[in-house]
Amino acid sequence: MVFTGTVLTNSRRNFLGVLLGSAALAGCGVFDSEPEPAPPPDAFQPLLDETLALAAAYDRVIVSQPALATRLTPLAEDHRAHAADLSRLIGAALVSAAPSASAPAAPADSVATLRKAELAGQKTAAAACKAAPADRAMLAGSIAACRATHAEALR
Repeated sequence: MVFTGTVLTNSRRNFLGVLLGSAALAGCGVFDSEPEPAPPPDAFQPLLDETLALAAAYDRVIVSQPALATRLTPLAEDHRAHAADLSRLIGAALVSAAPSASAPAAPADSVATLRKAELAGQKTAAAACKAAPADRAMLAGSIAACRATHAEALR
């Protein structure tokens, strides 16, 4: 077989084209075997989780002590409204659990426990407000203020 100059030149061009095309495909991720890392959780996810936990704590007390329902239901509803707002903001699905009855406790003990949780939650929300960008600070600040109000209402 005799190669002419044209065949060799075309073969070289084809080879270089295939080589460059393969390099381009390799650079675009087609041949990567590692999946993209998951994005980090939103900075407000812990605030959402705590908000849901507070609502659930109120629900447990209401189920175990129905006499407190009139006093505690509006506070639990505030937490559910905050959870809905946070969920929309960060694009997270809300997971709600049915309240479960726990061992009955003395009303003062339950209210005191809720108050402690509100005070701790107020600190968390205030810290989130301070760390948040301006477009999120208003929501976190509102939640912090509401939790402080709840703590006072539970005195």
